Amino acid sequence: MTTNVLILCTHNSARSVLGEGMLNHLAQKLGKDVKGFSAGSAPSGRLNPFALEALNHAGVVTSDYRSKSWDEFTTQQAPPLSIVITVCDSAAAETCPLFLGGNGQPVKVHWGYPDPSNAEGGDEGKQRAFELTRQAIAYRMLQLLQLPVETISKPALLQALNDIGAS
Repeated sequence: MTTNVLILCTHNSARSVLGEGMLNHLAQKLGKDVKGFSAGSAPSGRLNPFALEALNHAGVVTSDYRSKSWDEFTTQQAPPLSIVITVCDSAAAETCPLFLGGNGQPVKVHWGYPDPSNAEGGDEGKQRAFELTRQAIAYRMLQLLQLPVETISKPALLQALNDIGAS
C-alpha cells in the first residue's frame, strides 16, 4: 500500500513544493512506495521560480506541479494520508497551517525551514538559499524513506518523525 505524505505550508509556492519534489524523486530512486503531495492553507496560485530551478537542477521533473489548496486533500476522493508535515518557519513567527482533515488519520509533524524567498543578495542569494533549503529538505526526506512506515506503530512513527525534525 502506498504511503501518502502531504507537505503543507501557507502559500504552497516554495518549501512545500521542494518537499514534494524531493520526496517523490528520492522515493522513486530508492524504489519506495511513497507518494508526496504539497498544498497550502492560502495557496498563492503560483510556484516560486527559484524553487522550480532548484528542483530541476536536482533532476526533478516539475512540469505537472502547481500551487494548490489543502482543500483537495479533505474530500472523499483524496488519497488516504499517512503523514502530514508542515514546513513553515514558526521560529520567524510565521503562521503554520493546522490541518485537521485528511482520510486515514495521518500522523502530523512540523519540520520548520526559514523561507528562502526572503533571502538577501538578489537573485544569486535567493538561488543559494533555495538550493540549501532543497538540500536540507532532501536530507530529512531520505531519513523518512528509511523508516518502516508500513509496519511501525503511529506513536513510534510520530517519535521517529519528530526525531528527524530535531536533527
